[in-house]
Amino acid sequence: MRYGGNTTCIEIRTDNNELLILDAGTGLFPLSQSLLSEMPVTANILITHSHWDHIQGLPFFIPNFIPGNTLRLHGGFDPVTGKGIEQVMAVQMQYSFFPVREEEMKARLEYITLTPNIPHRIGSATITPCLLNHPVIDFGYRIDCNGKSVFFTGDHEPPYNIYPCDDRGYGEYQTFVDDRNAAIHDAMRNVDVLIADCSYTTAEYPSKRGWGHGTFASSIACAKAANAKILFCTHHEPLRSDAALEQVFQEALIESSSLCNGLDVQLAREGLTYEF
Repeated sequence: MRYGGNTTCIEIRTDNNELLILDAGTGLFPLSQSLLSEMPVTANILITHSHWDHIQGLPFFIPNFIPGNTLRLHGGFDPVTGKGIEQVMAVQMQYSFFPVREEEMKARLEYITLTPNIPHRIGSATITPCLLNHPVIDFGYRIDCNGKSVFFTGDHEPPYNIYPCDDRGYGEYQTFVDDRNAAIHDAMRNVDVLIADCSYTTAEYPSKRGWGHGTFASSIACAKAANAKILFCTHHEPLRSDAALEQVFQEALIESSSLCNGLDVQLAREGLTYEF
């Protein structure tokens, strides 16, 4: 597979070599194997949301089983359970789901529950969570460090009007939608790198509306509105072959060609490294 089959996990290194990890999908396991050569590890994992494909790598993060390492897990408060980010680890480490208890892990585990729009410092980097649109509390993360910036959407469907155009509630709700989209674009403003959810094509989207994912076209439009320099399209629809993914990507570039002038758009793939 040219584009990989693991679920979301993105490694970020600052100029000071501080380790930040965006989401803890199954890609966290191969990443943890690569970290064994640089023990002891201090890993700062930023969880966008608690859906399975973004957290299921946590029990398999090998440094957690080695004394001297530190895992700092960051994420949002869950209003459904009334608990902070520690919940995503605690649930998975129950005997019903995994044979080792959290208490048996040898690394130091720390949990930091973040608040939307409140910057948080990790070493030389400033992390700003932004509330995005998904069927659960879901953060995008902006990372600023030494004049460079990255924004990762995780899963995100641009807010849309739930009322038909002839409904009397349409106008008021459209104001709410416009304000939310403007706030999201402001959070991404002028980033060097935008990594965004491009699960579907425009043609596929109507049958997936409300599932909480974006399209190639919506992410290109978002990148343009935010004046991002480069867009990496990620969260590929898992039913596509590599050839099918490349085909829909090329079609999306043609569809959004009027917005691509001055914007570098690339397909993300497993193992891709981008240094800036």
